[in-house]
Amino acid sequence: MWTRRQMLLSSLLASPLLFWRRTARGQDGDEEPQQAARPRRAGAYTPVVTIDGATLEPTVKDGVKEYHLVAEAFEQEFAPGMKVRCWGYNGRTPGPTIEAVEGDRIRLLVTNRLPEHTTVHWHGILLPCGMDGVGGLNQAQIKPGETYAYEFTLRQHGTFMYHPHADEMVQMAVGMMGMFVVHPRERPTPEIDRDFAIMLHEWAIHPGTYRPDPSVMLDFNIFTFNGKVFPGTSPLVVKTGDRVRIRLGNLSMDQHPMHLHGYSFKVAATDGGRIPEAGQWPQTTVPVPVGSTRDIEFVADVPGDWAFHCHKSHHTMNPMGHEIPNAMGADLGQVEQRIRALLPGYMAMGQTGMADMQDMAEHMPGPENTLPMMGGEGPFGNVEMGGMFTILKVRDELPRGYDQDPGWYEYPQGTRTWKVE
Repeated sequence: MWTRRQMLLSSLLASPLLFWRRTARGQDGDEEPQQAARPRRAGAYTPVVTIDGATLEPTVKDGVKEYHLVAEAFEQEFAPGMKVRCWGYNGRTPGPTIEAVEGDRIRLLVTNRLPEHTTVHWHGILLPCGMDGVGGLNQAQIKPGETYAYEFTLRQHGTFMYHPHADEMVQMAVGMMGMFVVHPRERPTPEIDRDFAIMLHEWAIHPGTYRPDPSVMLDFNIFTFNGKVFPGTSPLVVKTGDRVRIRLGNLSMDQHPMHLHGYSFKVAATDGGRIPEAGQWPQTTVPVPVGSTRDIEFVADVPGDWAFHCHKSHHTMNPMGHEIPNAMGADLGQVEQRIRALLPGYMAMGQTGMADMQDMAEHMPGPENTLPMMGGEGPFGNVEMGGMFTILKVRDELPRGYDQDPGWYEYPQGTRTWKVE
């Protein structure tokens, strides 16, 4: 167990890495590409795209759609330079998105390969009490090596989630959750062209370590979209004129105000159901409460590269040191040199703000498996973001289709800022 002094020293070493310049996801070709949109199913719905994730395909047995989830441990890359030892489903966190249609009879087989028991709760879904997944109340715990079946008919449509109700403080903290999308039986009007699913989550991963700390209740330092942090997040690629839905789920310990640049949108649904048209109002930021989902919808009618992020400023950062004295406005003089004699590589934090530290931070080593707090290479320099941040890329043409990053936006003449003096 680290002492308080050791944790402080580790934070001091990690935190100067504020603006390490890394190539944004999709630019250097060494990451798996964004999941391609599957073809629209005739007369039914546009399949959901879980960016940086997957969809769980069922098999059909005697008219029942059967899905298989495996609860297990694995290692997942959050961004180049950081891998995390997680628990989740089918080798990923969040687990694969379950997708079905209102009225379907479904069977969910859950196999436990964890070192302790578990269950699965189908969050927000109306079902028989004995299928609700609360260990000890609705069912016996699923012990290691066992497989349990949940079976019910879907009686509503919307955006839902799944997660354990067994040792959930630990199991959810280390990644056990996923999205559950139920499409309406009737074809929606107007139709959605691009339908995205994003699970919001937060983690406590101490500098130099690989495992999330389940005992942390509020002081989190990693914030993810579908198990990735910027610059490891893939963009949302759409074509000009597409009607877009973004489904947001939150099983973390904080509310996340999600903000989209360049557009206003309608909050169209919660996990309680579709909001009547008269009750939908335009917003540019939607709070996603703990244990809730929100669907936002808009028409992507303005081309460009538009930021999409949580508006809690610390949630657009990567690992942070939380016990560092505030040095803004202080003249540290010889103090910095004296500290560096004890801590080689130490650099004073925030004397004139953080931006002036970019060039120095590039060359400073940090703890193993620890990302810098911010930074991905953009077309005009460093993108000073991390954590819950990605880019909505709207283009008039997509020659390589939806599943390829179209690169940076080319600004028409007269539509970009310029230096006056």
